[in-house]
Amino acid sequence: MKTHQILFLPLLFLTGFPVADSISPNETKPKKAKLPQIKKENNVLLLKKSNFDRALKETKYLLVEFYVTLSQSSQNLSEEFTKAARQLKKEAPRIQFGKIDVTHQHDLRKEFNIREFPTVKFFVDGSREDPIDCKGVRQASAFITWVKRRTGPSTVLINSTDQAEAIIHADDLAVIGFFKELHNDSMEVFCETARDVPEMPFGMTASEDVCANYGIQKNTLVVFKKGKPVHNEVLEDGRSTKLDLTRLIKTFTLDLVTEYNLETSVKIFDVPVENHILLFTPKNSETFNVIYDNYKSAAAEFRGKIMFVLVDTNETRNGRVFEYFRIREVDVPAVRILNLTSDAKYKMPADEVTVKNLKEFCQSYLNGKAKLHLSSEEIPEDWDKMPVKVLVGKNFNRIVFNKTMTVFVMFYAPWSYDCRKLLPIWDELAEQYESRKDIIIAKIDVTANDILSVELDRYPFFRLFPAGPDYQEVAYAGEHTLQAFSEFLEEQSKTKAEPEEKDPSGGIKEDLGQKETVITEKEEL
Repeated sequence: MKTHQILFLPLLFLTGFPVADSISPNETKPKKAKLPQIKKENNVLLLKKSNFDRALKETKYLLVEFYVTLSQSSQNLSEEFTKAARQLKKEAPRIQFGKIDVTHQHDLRKEFNIREFPTVKFFVDGSREDPIDCKGVRQASAFITWVKRRTGPSTVLINSTDQAEAIIHADDLAVIGFFKELHNDSMEVFCETARDVPEMPFGMTASEDVCANYGIQKNTLVVFKKGKPVHNEVLEDGRSTKLDLTRLIKTFTLDLVTEYNLETSVKIFDVPVENHILLFTPKNSETFNVIYDNYKSAAAEFRGKIMFVLVDTNETRNGRVFEYFRIREVDVPAVRILNLTSDAKYKMPADEVTVKNLKEFCQSYLNGKAKLHLSSEEIPEDWDKMPVKVLVGKNFNRIVFNKTMTVFVMFYAPWSYDCRKLLPIWDELAEQYESRKDIIIAKIDVTANDILSVELDRYPFFRLFPAGPDYQEVAYAGEHTLQAFSEFLEEQSKTKAEPEEKDPSGGIKEDLGQKETVITEKEEL
């Protein structure tokens, strides 16, 4: 063997055998994984589970609308969403708009807890963790302002009175923060608030001349309406929160007293004030002007804390509202407070709608002293004679919160088509389990009975209350079919309770105990 061949052998073992590892002429190179396709429609990305990850990775800022095709409110929002996407395509190409029809995208709907349609969320830097909710934004201009304030400065720095005047007169509403210095907690809260209120221009200043021109001596937020100051809010470090300021400012997008109708209904719920007071009265009554003036006079004191709403009882399209509050013709004028978070209702204890009575009612509510108004239908004589037991407010706790019976309840609204369609299936389920002494199939009309122990959902909704010593509530989220209901019930009732004994009258024997007595006392106000 020649010397150069001997020297080549160790080198061959060190570097491997390239000829043996090379691809033969008959083989093909492995293909790269094909990226999921993302189509565009009117400058909006069409997203779904298969391409959502790619969209997040390829965009720094992604504003996504979660919608359902058949929803009219989704269709209305999509038009404004598309306009905003078209305008920002040139102004800010790094901001992308996308939409997901969650009708069939159940995984994404569940992951991002989409419960209302449409819902808009903002994703930053490709992260799908904790996207920012874009709430109450419905116009193209507001979408544009919202994303710009999220990706850049949220307010305009004012250095002169001319600048301030330009902002004040730029729109019907404007907000300016006057500060002693631009580095304090109040200023940070002000800037955070501006990000959540895109409906109006925001400016801030620490200029002594500008502050002096408007007579401002402390850190103060001023709301201007049509060029004139309508509200001054002194800002103190550690006391003012973003939510408090957002509530206050957004109330100025509505009148001090807002009449409920098709146009304002959406706007009313866009303002993040969870306490609503409603005056039910006919606008054509002889006493209307006096009652309305009293109502409006009381409203100013509670701006940002309680929203004042007027409901015309002569307007037939407000029927659902009357039904929800159980307002009858003989009740008007009537005043109720509703807490949107707990769905608790409160009735003004006085009959006369005076400024004094209204202020006392609102203040007692804010102080936690107002008495809950609980409604219930009377217990039907034949409530337990059919396979489906009929529950009302007065017998709900007694039947549902017992130790030995598993109770499966349908919460329905009589006017709902979806509910009416399901009632025969619910009857079939009850007939199937009629011989079981440890299971009750029941229904309750939630438009006529207040049940505060159960969180309301979209009608119809279903809750299972298993037998046992402790209170338990299991939400049903499956298909609305007899088989699905039955399978769920079988799975949940594997641990069977002892059958209950019935009394001669057909009612269920049960020691209600002191807890039930207390609840019963609260049921009638």
